[in-house]
Amino acid sequence: MTTDPYAAASLFDLSGKIALITGGSRGLGLQMARAFARAGADIIIASRKLEACETAAEEVRAMGRRALAIGVNASRWSAMDELLEAAWSAFGRLDIVVNNAGMSPAIPSHEVSEEWFDKIVSLNFKGPFRLASQAAKRMSDGAGGVIINVSSSGALVPLPRVVPYSGAKAALNAMTVSLAREYGPKVRVNTMSAGPFLTDIAKAWSEEARETADNSLRRPGRPEEIVTTALYLASPASSFTTGAIVRCDGGMG
Repeated sequence: MTTDPYAAASLFDLSGKIALITGGSRGLGLQMARAFARAGADIIIASRKLEACETAAEEVRAMGRRALAIGVNASRWSAMDELLEAAWSAFGRLDIVVNNAGMSPAIPSHEVSEEWFDKIVSLNFKGPFRLASQAAKRMSDGAGGVIINVSSSGALVPLPRVVPYSGAKAALNAMTVSLAREYGPKVRVNTMSAGPFLTDIAKAWSEEARETADNSLRRPGRPEEIVTTALYLASPASSFTTGAIVRCDGGMG
């Protein structure tokens, strides 16, 4: 009996795949790490705090998958090169790369210092560019792969006090389209545009902001609601999707 390649279980099957997720120790990154592991992938979890990465990696190993924890500053050019070297050394390849690390401090635009501007743009665009471009070249030279750039509704919907962040995420969206064309057909590159989610950062929000949002669903997302969009973009289910911006934001304006 042959397996139906279009059955849901087959479309979202990541068995034997190796996935690298930056910012993978908490929030949406951790949700993706768990989901990819449940779908059969081995996971490399990278973020600034190694201890948090190790905790997440132990959770993945408890699912019967291999996991590697790497402490890294995802804003640094050389650190992205070192991360890829460590991944290839441990697993010999990458099939899925998720550029998820980011930050969005709310600062009135006229008060943004050059130091803050550089930090925000480096973490949300410079580091992701280096990781994606170098991973795409290696994937293109090998068996191919998938890159997912996690962007924000802030790149599409005007928001005050986060202009450097929104600009960096808009650059990430443009990068997705260009890299998809440059490294296709063996490498697919897509953006997952996330809206407001109730991750750790929501603890600093007002009670109203945690319960309502200016979107069609009138609420922020639960972290686990990112999973199906991430699985779609990481798996054979999206085999004809590349250079796309896929919104998971509850219907932002």
